[in-house]
Amino acid sequence: MKILIVSSEAVPFAKTGGLADVTGALPLVLAEKGHDARLVLPHYAMTKKWLADNPQFVIQRVSEIDVPIKGTSITGVLEELKYKNITVYFIKNDDYYLRDELYSTKTGDYEDNAERFIFFSRAVLRILKIKNWLPDIIHLNDWQTASIPLFLKTVYKDDPFYSKIATVLTIHNLGYQGIFSASELELFSGVNSAEIFTMDKLEFYGKINLLKAGIVYADIVNTVSPRYAQEIQTPEYGYGLDGVLRQSSHELYGIINGIDYDVWNPLTDKEIIHHYCLNNIENKMLNKLNLLNECHLGEKIDEKTPLIGLVGRLASQKGLDILAEIFEPLLKMNIRLILLGSGEEKYHSLLQKIAKKYQGKISVNFGYNEGLAHRIYASSDMFLMPSHYEPCGLGQLISLRYGTVPIIRETGGLFDTIEEFEPLSGKGNGFTFTEYSGKALLQTIKRACYIYQHKTDWGKCVLNGINQNYSWTASALEYIKLYRKVATCHREHRECPT
Repeated sequence: MKILIVSSEAVPFAKTGGLADVTGALPLVLAEKGHDARLVLPHYAMTKKWLADNPQFVIQRVSEIDVPIKGTSITGVLEELKYKNITVYFIKNDDYYLRDELYSTKTGDYEDNAERFIFFSRAVLRILKIKNWLPDIIHLNDWQTASIPLFLKTVYKDDPFYSKIATVLTIHNLGYQGIFSASELELFSGVNSAEIFTMDKLEFYGKINLLKAGIVYADIVNTVSPRYAQEIQTPEYGYGLDGVLRQSSHELYGIINGIDYDVWNPLTDKEIIHHYCLNNIENKMLNKLNLLNECHLGEKIDEKTPLIGLVGRLASQKGLDILAEIFEPLLKMNIRLILLGSGEEKYHSLLQKIAKKYQGKISVNFGYNEGLAHRIYASSDMFLMPSHYEPCGLGQLISLRYGTVPIIRETGGLFDTIEEFEPLSGKGNGFTFTEYSGKALLQTIKRACYIYQHKTDWGKCVLNGINQNYSWTASALEYIKLYRKVATCHREHRECPT
């Protein structure tokens, strides 16, 4: 099949979060499976830096692109790069994309984000004719690309060149929808505003909602876990779109993300000192001792002292509010805690106070350090993910790969991938709780620490996790099934059944 992955970011070219990991890895695996998978994204300042740092990859200028927008024409440039086993296209327009950040600064979102990504979406469709390349599937990701199905079914509905293209929209996080003033309707050149600005299409409480447009116009919508696909159809997690999603529930699928097993591999990881696998799992303890010393947590510990790690945004969505409730009783236990991340200022201030009070028990590391992240995953005994909601989650998958036992709240992809360990049966790969409270979190940590003292049971839990496969190979096979289904349905002019 011919598949075009369209994304506002993708590793290694530009990244702000997990979306880039997904869209950077998926096309490579699809190509390995024999498909003609290509990737397209904007050419950012971040992309420019990556190209400068990697001169072995030579980008080629293909042609200019004239994109109709706001009743005029804006010019961009189509560029092309051969990267590993795929072709990558870049849409270049320095006025839109040559900025320090991708979407926002500390003062807020860029005011022209609607224009930047509607331009990008329209340009994507233009380059297909320039390259005379007709994909079977256009795979869209989040609100930044979600207007493409709208253009296909309005502006280009009578153009035979585009008629065979089926669309898949992946929602990575429903909390980000691309909501803008209704005045931005003028960006949709050639589209009848009255036709699309209705309650059943773009209109959202008097504004336009680009993600809603994708949900309405795409052939199939999926999320990054089966549980999250269910959750976003409820008022609690639907962010105002639960009604729209319920109406489209026959088209809503859930596919768990994968992780790159070459990057996240304890047997070859360049960021850790002692490599290990199942045959020499004892080396994990050597990494633990090294990390404890690196973070000044190595005094007064013994084999009964578990190391708990957390890597991620320091935000309420990630469960920092309920973790904050239990810092005092938690740090009075025989444990060590290492945190890495950045986020809301209130948690920065709190953690600074806690770190000062409990020196030698907790290590707080603000910002992001790739090497330290790898060492935390490889060295910790347990990994905390007490999220309020989590569309998929990658941290728990990486933890399993490294024999680190996840402690999670049962939500989204965490629910789909982590099962409570039961000592009697020996089944399960982690420790879970349902109630969103500090009390429930603390009880779960205590339960994990109790099992940690029983090394035979703990070893079974670790073994269960390591033996699971959450590589991108498994996830790509599910996407291939979805692509084939939507291509058939589109060709036969019918909706796709669940």
